[in-house]
Amino acid sequence: MAEDNPDEPETSKLIAPADFDGPTKNRRCTDVFCSLLLVIAWIAMTGIGAYAVTNGDYRFVLFPIDYDGNICGTDFGDVDMTDFEYFYFINIFTGGVCVKECPSIEENLTDVHTLVTYGGLFQTDDAFLPADAIEIGNYSTAEGAITCTDLTCYPNGDPELSYTSIGVNKGRGYAFYALDTFEALKRCIPTEDAFDEMQNQTGSTGDSLSMGDDGQNFFTRLYADFWTARWYILGFGFGVSLVVSFSYLLLLRVKCVLGIMVWGSIFITIGMFFAAGAYAFTEAQAWEDAVPKTATDDEILGARIASYVLWGIGGVLLLLLCFFRKQLQLAMGTVKETAKALVTMPMIIFLPIVQSVGFIAFMIIWTVYAVFLASLGDFTTTTIDITPDVGFELPEGFETPQVTVRQFVFDDFTQQSGWYLIFIFFWTSQFIIAVGEIVYALCFAKWYFTRDKSTVGSGQVWESVCDVCWYHMGTAAFGALILAIIKLIRTIIAYFQKKAKEADSKIATAVLCCCQCCFYCLEKCVKFLNKNAYIHTAIFATNFCTSAREAFFLILRNAARIGAIGYVSGAVIFVGKAFIASLTGGLAYFAIDTQIGMELNSIVGPIVLIILLAYSVSAMFMSVFDLGIATILQCFIADEEMFDGDQMYAEGSLRAYIDKYDPSSEDK
Repeated sequence: MAEDNPDEPETSKLIAPADFDGPTKNRRCTDVFCSLLLVIAWIAMTGIGAYAVTNGDYRFVLFPIDYDGNICGTDFGDVDMTDFEYFYFINIFTGGVCVKECPSIEENLTDVHTLVTYGGLFQTDDAFLPADAIEIGNYSTAEGAITCTDLTCYPNGDPELSYTSIGVNKGRGYAFYALDTFEALKRCIPTEDAFDEMQNQTGSTGDSLSMGDDGQNFFTRLYADFWTARWYILGFGFGVSLVVSFSYLLLLRVKCVLGIMVWGSIFITIGMFFAAGAYAFTEAQAWEDAVPKTATDDEILGARIASYVLWGIGGVLLLLLCFFRKQLQLAMGTVKETAKALVTMPMIIFLPIVQSVGFIAFMIIWTVYAVFLASLGDFTTTTIDITPDVGFELPEGFETPQVTVRQFVFDDFTQQSGWYLIFIFFWTSQFIIAVGEIVYALCFAKWYFTRDKSTVGSGQVWESVCDVCWYHMGTAAFGALILAIIKLIRTIIAYFQKKAKEADSKIATAVLCCCQCCFYCLEKCVKFLNKNAYIHTAIFATNFCTSAREAFFLILRNAARIGAIGYVSGAVIFVGKAFIASLTGGLAYFAIDTQIGMELNSIVGPIVLIILLAYSVSAMFMSVFDLGIATILQCFIADEEMFDGDQMYAEGSLRAYIDKYDPSSEDK
């Protein structure tokens, strides 16, 4: 494939190869070096992962660790905690102790006269819990072990003084009250009711400390409803939503439906600007006439200026609508042809599932490596001075106590390996997306450049998968590498943004924020160029650089059409997602309410989950549809530049557009 004037690619047109009969049949491998580079990167990741698995211990990451560095539920550390597998929080610095079972004080919710401390259980004479109600690991030999006395944790036997005492110190000390808890990931989380009761008894209501978690009973009921309605959730969330998605495609093929959707969204958008302008003008007039005045002169002037600006924007949009009416007709024709292609090749809809399986398989391996790598750190002991509450004086002879907190620190190799794993995650995830996009593009391109559409079916999907996997994995790796580098840079900038914020450096924060915005825009541009480069590769089997260059100038020569397509496809996809999710949710509501409504605590939970699943299916479905629209448009533009009249492959709505307008005589 060549251009008639390579020195001026922005004005020259595509020239069809002599034997062009649709997407290139005799393909060759493209960007092989990048595919080899990706394989080498995976091998390096495997080496790092093997080292981490050999030398690390996943329990450091997945199991709770107490203040003394012992892993709850194991014999790792100075104390055997095999029988004490749960973690009870004592302070907000995540310091805590290992306990045999999470405390359950259902009736009374809390015992403020019983405190869990770094050195064991402490109880006053008014405690109602038995001494063995909370079994704590043996911390008698722990370096940071410290327990309570009446003076340090319960002065004068007053619960309110206890809350601000040295030991408790508003949840920043080495002791905290026995609360009713529930278990989550081996952590004992106080129930909201227990925490409220503790605040009432200690007079700490309204304090900013929040160690509780709302909704144990809520989540219990929610899980029960999910289990009861599980078959409805799966059936409607995946099955019915897929049927509704195909029904939506069939609706798009009806002329009046697509026309109403597109033109309706256009006029609603323009009307909103005029309506907002009228509202601002009316408000300004009302403020001016009000006695006494309720707004300043500047506010009245600002409202009037806003109304004029909104009317101006609406007028500009109306003018643009008049100028770009032909491009909108082309956009709607492209959407219709894409819907036809999807109905002809229904198997293409299941490719995102294959992509998801591949991504999940990679994530399982990557997560294992990441977890073991994160466990390669060394423990450091941090001691934090306990600052008594204002007005509280330390008893004579007492030194300022300290809280011991254990933290992980990582050496340079581990940190660098972590950054490398992040980079591989970005590269591989973008690679999987890129492979899918090239496959979709090749499927739609084969459909477009086939004159006898009756010969096209799901078989072309399988052929496209084989062609891409054999010939164009390198191109996918090339495009993914560019995006991965940009994403890594954005991640590094975000890391330094956090550091700058911690250092309270306003200049550095502002500069980094600007850099983040610039790279965000760059990422969006590269994604757009990559997508069109993949489409060009699918059609002409060229390498990434050639495809990106020729696709860029092809788009540049047809910028108005691309803009119109962007608006129309965006409207169609948004309406499609809302239509599929809401209709599926409505059908599910009537079915569940009729069949098992009385068995549920609330129908809301299952319906919300079904809507979320349906939205996910619609998003997956519409992502294919979106790429199909872009591919059909690019095929049409290339077809128009390479051929004239009856030689063109355009059919249906696109052929009607050619017959109605003579693009060859216009400046597109």
